[in-house]
Amino acid sequence: MSRLRIAVGAFVVMILLQGSPGIGCSGPLAASSTSPAMESGPSEPAAAHEAGTHADAGGSAAGHADLGARLPLWSCIPFAGMLLSIALWPLAAPTFWQHHFSRIAVGWALVLAIPLVAAFKWSGIYEIIHILLADYLPFIILLWSLYTVSGGILLRGTLPGTPLANAAMLLIGTILASWMGTTGAAMLLIRPFLRANKARKKRTFMVVFFIFLVANTGGALTPLGDPPLFLGFLHGVPFFWVTKGLLPHTLLAVALVLGVFYAVDTVLCRREPAAPAPKKGERRGGVRVSGLLNVPLLLGVGAAVVLSGVLKLPEVTVFRGGAHPVVVPLQNWAKDLLIIGLGLLSLRLTPRELRQRNGFSWGPIREVAILFAGIFITIIPALAILKAGSEGALAGLVAAVHGPTRFFWATGSLSAFLDNAPTYLTFFNAALGELGAVEAMVPGMLGHVSTLAAHNPEFVHDLQAISAGAVYMGAMTYIGNAPNFMVKSIAEEAGIAMPSFFGYLFRWSAPVLLPVFVVVTVLFFR
Repeated sequence: MSRLRIAVGAFVVMILLQGSPGIGCSGPLAASSTSPAMESGPSEPAAAHEAGTHADAGGSAAGHADLGARLPLWSCIPFAGMLLSIALWPLAAPTFWQHHFSRIAVGWALVLAIPLVAAFKWSGIYEIIHILLADYLPFIILLWSLYTVSGGILLRGTLPGTPLANAAMLLIGTILASWMGTTGAAMLLIRPFLRANKARKKRTFMVVFFIFLVANTGGALTPLGDPPLFLGFLHGVPFFWVTKGLLPHTLLAVALVLGVFYAVDTVLCRREPAAPAPKKGERRGGVRVSGLLNVPLLLGVGAAVVLSGVLKLPEVTVFRGGAHPVVVPLQNWAKDLLIIGLGLLSLRLTPRELRQRNGFSWGPIREVAILFAGIFITIIPALAILKAGSEGALAGLVAAVHGPTRFFWATGSLSAFLDNAPTYLTFFNAALGELGAVEAMVPGMLGHVSTLAAHNPEFVHDLQAISAGAVYMGAMTYIGNAPNFMVKSIAEEAGIAMPSFFGYLFRWSAPVLLPVFVVVTVLFFR
């Protein structure tokens, strides 16, 4: 414990020195203008809440860019500590972790927050309040609502847990993910998928492939599917461009991953005892859906997200301090209130017995809310450095990324561990900057009728690579995309032993997905 205190004390001292003018700064103390990654126009709607886009109107964007230029890479130590805690504590001391994970998350958040505020004063306070109000709260509100509403939809019957039926369910979920979002599709189908295979002994791999396909890859074909694509839509990418632009890439990736799943499931299924015969009067394969009143509520949640990206209402200042007040567009508040209302309506209208039969409980959403609170706060330095672009500690990385191959792997690698939407936006603007283009030229450069720019194949290929990397590689880790950790928690509550953070990465996602990404690179991004 004494060594831990010494380490924390040393980190606090280094942050304080970093915040002192002229001491220990690896970059300019005050950037005179925003980096290219921040020149993204008006403030983003809360529909891109997962995006972590701190590009608010006024001076807030500049404030974030300034801080990112001043922070060194070692300021990301609390974020690394948070990830290592999630990865190692459940293995080293599972009982301790189960009872104290909330304290560990709060501890790492304080290790970052206290020295950040002490060193940067109002700028540090701004960053914490901004990420909580503009990113974390909308993120967890949406996740809570989707979890609550989808938990009121019960698929009953005798779904057969055969390889063919499982592959069909994964394919359906993958298709739905582009139209109702990866989170919505995952929350809707994970429980029926687990129930269909309740007689199977080996189910861990099923949940892993569910995360690969339904919670990630399936969201690549519309802006509704995944936050970075919605963010691209808000920045001029036509709605159906991504459907056409990523269709062959996504079909190939889904076919390869689904093929691997079917082969693995077939082999393992043959090693298990035969499924029990149907009960008397029960017809195998019959399916009934209860709680249908939750379907329009689920659609309403999606509509609220889309609407918040279309409306342009006045902004509300929620915190004044220093040079950069925290402002939130009014449509974001309206969206969050509407989503909360739909969740409460689902709780009020859905019979409690139906939720009980569905295995619904608040444990998974509670765990996700607590752990991601720690993740969102400790990730502040990493996002600030990334968004500082050429002025930040990752300037060499940003400057070295050129062409589809590098855009795909750089965007994907960062998206696996950081928020995929700011990563997308950083390289989106980098691709524009290489061509000397501005956001207003995006539709024309992508082949749509425009008087501002002609079709530009180079930009098309770069944006395809950026979009695919941001979406596909979110499946590499539990924190790569919003529903990943949620699916893991629901599966564990159902009694399935899920792999650890590193177990998931090194035993499953890397061996299965990296070869798929190599094939996609060779065929599309060379």
